[in-house]
Amino acid sequence: MDRPEETPAVVRMPTPAERRKLLESINSPADLRKLSVEQLPVLARALREFMIESVSKTGGHLSSSLGATDLAIALHYVFNTPEDAIVWDVGHQAYAHKILTGRREAMATLRQTGGISGFPKRSESPYDAFGTAHSSTSISAALGMAVADSINGHKDRWHIAVIGDGALTGGMAVEALNHAGVYKKDLKLLIILNDNDHSISPPAGALSGHLAKLVSTAPVWKAREISKSILKPVPLLWDLAKRVEKQTVNFLSPPSSLFSSFDINYFGPVDGHDLPRLVSFLRNLKALDGPIVLHVKTKKGKGYKPAEDDPTLYHGVGRFDPAVGVLPKKKGGKKTYTQLFSDWICDTAARDKTLYAITPAMREGSGLVEFEKRFPERYRDVAIAEQHAVTFAAGLACAGMHPVVAIYSTFAQRAYDQIVHDVAIQNLPVLFAIDRAGLVGADGRTHHGLFDIVFMRSLPNMTVMAPSDENEMRLLLNTAWTLKTPVAVRYPRGTGPGAEVTADTETVPIGKSRTLRTSGAPEGSRAAILAFGSMAWRLRESAEELDATLIDMRFVKPLDRDAVLEAARTHDLVVTAEEGVMAGGAGAAVLEELSREGITVPTLVLGVPDVFVDHGDTEALFEQCGLDAAHVTGRIRAKLARKAQAI
Repeated sequence: MDRPEETPAVVRMPTPAERRKLLESINSPADLRKLSVEQLPVLARALREFMIESVSKTGGHLSSSLGATDLAIALHYVFNTPEDAIVWDVGHQAYAHKILTGRREAMATLRQTGGISGFPKRSESPYDAFGTAHSSTSISAALGMAVADSINGHKDRWHIAVIGDGALTGGMAVEALNHAGVYKKDLKLLIILNDNDHSISPPAGALSGHLAKLVSTAPVWKAREISKSILKPVPLLWDLAKRVEKQTVNFLSPPSSLFSSFDINYFGPVDGHDLPRLVSFLRNLKALDGPIVLHVKTKKGKGYKPAEDDPTLYHGVGRFDPAVGVLPKKKGGKKTYTQLFSDWICDTAARDKTLYAITPAMREGSGLVEFEKRFPERYRDVAIAEQHAVTFAAGLACAGMHPVVAIYSTFAQRAYDQIVHDVAIQNLPVLFAIDRAGLVGADGRTHHGLFDIVFMRSLPNMTVMAPSDENEMRLLLNTAWTLKTPVAVRYPRGTGPGAEVTADTETVPIGKSRTLRTSGAPEGSRAAILAFGSMAWRLRESAEELDATLIDMRFVKPLDRDAVLEAARTHDLVVTAEEGVMAGGAGAAVLEELSREGITVPTLVLGVPDVFVDHGDTEALFEQCGLDAAHVTGRIRAKLARKAQAI
């Protein structure tokens, strides 16, 4: 007699209020571990709902953190954090981690002045094992911690590096894998490959997941280790066993070939949104020794359809209405410097077939979307590989092309040796379009572009330009393009003062400034402001109020020597102002010039002080650094008053 079919039990999803209450009961990973595995998917939904609501009010990196929510829950549930350390690569995927580790209420201040950072930060929480905001660093850092703990007798502590498939394209990650493969025992290192963009092959069906789960269990692992000890003394049998194992696993999971080449044990892929199964995998792996790679498949923007449909748009967002989503930017209004660069490079490429554009994984951010559409054969996104980007450009230049490397100031730091060794020393015609130069606001200390003036101006053969407004941007890019030597054009994030762009293909003389205002003040109270880049328009108000001379220097290197010496001869105070660090910056270059000529004149050097500036509203950061008009005016007045008293 046939048994009647059983009707599956309907599991009721808790209401939004119930989900919120569950989330509010979690103030630390210790609270999380009190939940049953069955409650974890409910918590994941609550976390995503809270995250969408919170980030919509503050702005931030949304799609990556939504995709890594289940992973964050599983890691804190299985591992004994913060004793076990999690290193989040880049860090914009770590919002769920922040919320679970006692910062739920602080999310209201995310990336705001005086609030919590958008990235992991060691001084912010003991759960932030390593400060991260640039990519591809997690494996190196976690490996260093694991080796140190092994030496110091803490052999039970796990060290987990969570790295995305995009970050794995960075050379540093590959170097770390090469090093990690050396260690075979007494090292608790787990590398989570958070594959969220299909850039590594997807799983080959259910069998792949079943095998990964099977071979990750302790009995099978121990059997494998026993077989190694038996077969290793017999080279032929050992080689045969290794080939069979590698080919079997690679057949089911192609990505493992990368890791097996480094002799690192690979498991997966597994569904990163199946929380019970993910927890089971992690528990199995926790019983093993590292280094181990677990390949987890996730979806960016998971749980919020607009972000799932367009994860790039929701990668970094401003404030928005969650019910409506991020609205397209209105056309018209002031163009950003990035958009101005986009216009220039497309126009120039149409005239000059030697122009070749390169970006290290910042196509949208650097304004190369339109260029790729129009000139695909002369464009390359080399992924997160700044060092390669620069030397690739050097190779192109050697063979007759004229490359443009579009790169953020903070990321140019990662390729400093290549800029020195492969471009400057060989005096090659590479144009560095340095975006986000200066204070960038909410991304904070890891992303401010404050050091490029210093390291670029120190290089022989390098020309360094700093446009002050939109029209000057076009003029200086045109001028840079005429050079057959290394050149950097640095420009800030966002928009300028709104100057009309009247230039087409015109250029300016190399090393020549322009005077925006001449002082009519009586002798004894004359100040000359030598302004670099954005400071030329930011200090117009100060110059008017003080009746000071205002010079847009245009060039950091070569300096307009005549303008510097004339300002020193005819003014009672020389002021330099730049959106970069003072130590070794443009102001230092002016002082060097005065010293070279033996000229002594009261000087005031203005710039970013010798600290790492935190995140916050950009205008608030200018005020904090003393670079807003009110502070500058006050300091110049005080300096002139002291000089007058001394006479």
